[in-house]
This record gives sequence, structure tokens and C-alpha cells, in this order.
Amino acid sequence: MKFDSDPYRMKARPHALSAPRPLIMPTKPLGIGFIGSGFNTRFHIQGFQAIRDADVRGVWSPNKKNAASAAALARTLDVGDAKAYSTITEMVADPEIEAIWLCGPNHARVENVEEIVHTIESGKGTLKGIACEKPLARNVAEAKQVLELVRRVGLPHGYLENQVFTPQVETGKNLLWARGAATTGRPYLARAAEEHSGPHGPWFWRGNLQGGGVLNDMMCHSALVVRHLLTKPGESYDTVKPVRITGHIASLKWSRPEYAKILSKTMDKGLDYTKAPSEDFANVVIEFETSDGYKVLGEASTSWSFVGAGLRLSAELLGPEYSMSWNTLDSGLKLFFSRQVKGKQGEDLVEKQNAEMGLMPVVAGEAMAYGYEAEDRHFARVFQGKEKARLTFDDGLEVVKVLMAAYASAEAGRTLDFPPKGLDKFVPKVAKGEWKP
Repeated sequence: MKFDSDPYRMKARPHALSAPRPLIMPTKPLGIGFIGSGFNTRFHIQGFQAIRDADVRGVWSPNKKNAASAAALARTLDVGDAKAYSTITEMVADPEIEAIWLCGPNHARVENVEEIVHTIESGKGTLKGIACEKPLARNVAEAKQVLELVRRVGLPHGYLENQVFTPQVETGKNLLWARGAATTGRPYLARAAEEHSGPHGPWFWRGNLQGGGVLNDMMCHSALVVRHLLTKPGESYDTVKPVRITGHIASLKWSRPEYAKILSKTMDKGLDYTKAPSEDFANVVIEFETSDGYKVLGEASTSWSFVGAGLRLSAELLGPEYSMSWNTLDSGLKLFFSRQVKGKQGEDLVEKQNAEMGLMPVVAGEAMAYGYEAEDRHFARVFQGKEKARLTFDDGLEVVKVLMAAYASAEAGRTLDFPPKGLDKFVPKVAKGEWKP
């Protein structure tokens, strides 16, 4: 065998030892502070285990015990020497905190951003960026207010939408556009769904606090995923513009008397879904017009009334001679437990786990599978100036407009042109406690 044909041996290069490589100084990890200490924050903290560009250094929550617990989780996972802060102002003022991940409840969104901006304007602190969990706000008016606040202090911003960062969605989309669309034409139909048995926290179930029901809570994912899939890689979402929207909402399960009692008992004693329900099912069809003159469709569905192993995320993309499909419960790993295997309830197999026996799918590495790792890595690099933001608060505002148009369509019982008139001031009946299924 000839020397230079052996792939496992180093080939000699002239002056290889005498030409030193340029010295590259490592970048200091970005110091991240979390507003909020609940389920979503803890998913992000898990995601930071796979990120080298950032450390979790702080958590603030109105619940001091929960804030301390989330900070302890970050230290336990060795993703940063995190501590709990007594106020948002204190956290933003700390030089160790360079960017904020905004993961608090929807009804606190505006006041949380106001405190961040006030701290910066008063000269008490500086930030390199702010990332906000979905949805950006409860309605268009609030979303515009949030966007205007961060623009006022020139703060770089990113919209945290984990599902467009999932490895399966990104890989499938890129392959279909490169191999299928490039030879037979652009895709014409995208579908996406997020389904589970209901949220973790009591405030999610209250329309006035959350801003609606499952449509506001989860359609923000699915509506953006279909637009993302229909947009050519590297191009702006503006090349696929929504022009008509048809929305439908329903309370299929949780307003039934027997389930309303369960909800009141497990979530909030003052919560009565027989009198003031939020929707637990929503479906939206979005008609898009593309910059190259095509009509394409997005179908999005979300549910708090899904009965299955646990959280199910799914998506499809179809074109003239190709298709893709994704379902998180097709995980490749399954376990079986007989009736004799008994134990406490938990979510160690899959998020929103509904059973502890039988044949159960396991989603290994949920923070990676659901896109948290990739989105957190991306925005850490964005705020360090290494990448251009793929999603900003402007995108978050556009998503809120789509959600509100879907609510308006559902209330009107017909398809609406997008954007419909009066959208800036529109508040869904669900959010006002006036909706009757």
C-alpha cells in the first residue's frame, strides 16, 4: 500500500511544524438570566448542557422558592453558577448578566419588559440582547408595545420558537427543498400539530391571564412551523405571505361537567370551565401567496384534549413529487410495563406523560428533540455577534397577528382576509370571559 493512499496516516506537508496557526482567543460565554422559573425555563436550562457559548447565571421569579430551585438546577447540571435574584432590576444591573431569556407568564410580559427597559434607561445596567418565549404577547396591542419598548433602548431581540429549530424539521425541510423542490417545484401544503392533555400551570387555563386557550398557547408554534416549511431555505418569511385565514375553536373535553370538576380540583378551585371555558381544540387554515406567484396552504391544529402517551408534535410537507412527515411519538425507543409495575406519576418518558404502564414511547433527550438546544445555541451566538437572528420580535408580532385573525375568524364563523380590519385592538372573547362554546 502506498503511503499517501492510507487514509489513517498523516501526509507530510512542507513546513507544517514551522508555520504556527493563528492564535484564536476563546470567546467568553454569554451570561444568561431567566425571568420565570417554571416548566419552560427548566427545559431551557436542560438545553444549555449542549451549549458552549453561554452560561446560566441567574433566575428571577416572583416565587422566590421556585427561583432558587431553578438556579440550583442550573448549578446541578453544571451549566452555570446561577443564583436567584430578588428583582429583575437587580439581575439586569449585574454585569454577569449579559442577556435575558424572558420565560414568565403571558400576563406579566409587558411589565417584565418595562422593568428591563427602565433599568437600562436609568443607567443601572446594560444587556447584549433579550430573547422572548412564545407567544410574544396576549394580543397585537401588547405585542406592539413589547416591540416598541426594546427598540427604544436599541436592544437586540430574538423570538424563541423551538419547533422551527427541531433537527427533524430542519433536516427534512432542507432535504426536500434541495432535492424535491429544486427539480419538481415548490411545496404547496404544510401541516403541523401540537397535542397534549393540557398545560402544567393554573394560569394557562385562565383566558384572561393567558390571552385565550389552546389557540393562543400552542398555535403560535404550529402556525409558524407551516410558514417555515413553505419558505425556501435562506429566504425571508415575507416571500410566503398570509392572505386569508380560517379559524375554528371548540371546547371538546374540559367543559364537560366531570372534567371541569377535575380541572378545578387539580389546577385552581376558582376555575369553572362549565361557566367560563377556554378552547381546548383549535384548527387554522392559512392561505399564503408566494413571491413567485403560487397559492400554498398551511394547516395547523392544536389540542389540550389529546389522549395518548403524552406530548405529540407532528408536521408534514407535501410537493409535486415528494413529501415528509415527522411525529415525536415515533421515537424509535419503546418500553413496556405490566400492571404489576406500580409507581408514582411522572414525566420521565415523555412530556405531558399520561400513563405509567403498557407500551410507552420514550423521547430521549427532549431538550434536543424539541429544538431547545438549537434555538438557545443560536440566540446565544446572535447576542455575541456571531450569527444573524433567524427570528426576532418582529416575527413574534406577525405570529400574534395570525393568532388574533384566527380568533376573529372563529368568532365570525367565516374566512377572513389577512390582516382583517381592527386587528390592533382585537381581544378574543375567550380572553374576556365572554366565549360560549
